[in-house]
Parts: sequence; structure tokens; C-alpha cells
Amino acid sequence: MLEDLNWLYADSDDILITIFSTIIIYVVIILITRLNGLRTFAKMSSFDFAITIAIGSVIASTMLLHKESVVQGAVGLAILVLLQFIVAKTRKSSNVFDKLITNQPILLMDKGVIIHKNLKATRVTEADLYAKLREANVLNKDQVLAVVLETTGDMSVLHSNDTDKELDEEMLKGVHLTPP
Repeated sequence: MLEDLNWLYADSDDILITIFSTIIIYVVIILITRLNGLRTFAKMSSFDFAITIAIGSVIASTMLLHKESVVQGAVGLAILVLLQFIVAKTRKSSNVFDKLITNQPILLMDKGVIIHKNLKATRVTEADLYAKLREANVLNKDQVLAVVLETTGDMSVLHSNDTDKELDEEMLKGVHLTPP
């Protein structure tokens, strides 16, 4: 009967290894973040989001899987952050590379009107859109100036209670009005 409960217990060596690994990886994360900056964990693009997930996976594996060494985890983290740094620099200097690696934001709703072809192209349902509108405390579609599906997959709801309010066009800079 107690054999069935082995998953509840760990011997003291395993616990000490987990504590040691966690402390070392924690220090490595602080160093890497200080060297690379806050962008290390930002969700500015889908690539950044994927790297953040990968970093989390490496951290968890290093802390909990004792077959992975702390050095392997630290090297894995450093390589991921280095790749993120290289891609960010290359994106900044090359519009072609930026467009290749980054999803472009797209307009889903304009002045209270849902753009159905953009919903279809992005595979966003009306239910998803209405959920985001409710989350943004929109009471009426007339309050909505624009809804943008951002490069990260998040939806930005730009709205105002003043129905005479106009949207500054710069707020839609880089946003596709039609599917790319």
C-alpha cells in the first residue's frame, strides 16, 4: 500500500538537489535579465512569447529533473536569450526579417463595426471578440473606436464613453486593415 504513495515522497538528496538547482538557476535568471534587459520576458511578438515559454520549460526541467545538470540548464537559458537578442537586433535592422518573423497586428473592429473577413482570416470568433469587449468594460459597440489583434495574440480594445471622440490615427500605425 505504501508503495502506491511513492509519488508523494522524495528522499533528502533529491530535495537538496532541487533546492541547490533552484537557487543556481534563480541567480542565472537574474544575471541574464540584467545583461539582456527586461525584454527577456516581454511578450512584444509571438517569437518573444515562444522564447518566454521555452525559458520557463528549461527552468522547470533544470530545477525538477535531476538528470538535467544545472550547467546544462544555464547554458540552455543563455543560448535562448542570445538567440532572442540576435533576432531582436536583426528585426530592428531588417524590415524583411521583421515581417518574416513577426505577425502583423490586424484590425478586427472599426468604429463599432465588426470586420468579419478579418475575424475569419485570424480565426477569432465573435464570441472571443465580445468577451474582450466585456473585459474592457465596453457597454455598447458605439463606444468602440477600434479592436486590434496584436502581434502577441492579445486583443487591444480602444474605446471611449464620449461617442464624439475620434481615434488618433497614429494609434493604428502598422495595423493591417485587411488580412495580409
